[in-house]
Amino acid sequence: MTYVVGQECIKCKHTDCVEVCPVDCFYEGKNTLVINPDECIDCGVCEPECPVGAIAPDTVGGTELEYWMKFNAERSEIWPVITKKKDPLPESNEYSPENYKEDKKELLIDEPWQD
Repeated sequence: MTYVVGQECIKCKHTDCVEVCPVDCFYEGKNTLVINPDECIDCGVCEPECPVGAIAPDTVGGTELEYWMKFNAERSEIWPVITKKKDPLPESNEYSPENYKEDKKELLIDEPWQD
């Protein structure tokens, strides 16, 4: 089992999860995060830290989860690791799951974060 970051993270990018990860398996894109499934030790400490519920175990199943599992695996190989908490994106309240009910995939900027 591993944990997966889903579309709820897009345009929110809260980083509470990276601060508690004991193995630094989070990677940062422009407007989302991903988890490297080969590095994740399945401890689950990240899941309750996400204020928008973007992290789930891979045992949940479904086609959406399959898409995000592949996305997390591929992007974690090319995006930079993130180990320190940062402020969420300025638009995070507008795009939180309680305020934005639509599919967020079209809002994804599929590029690595660059300082």
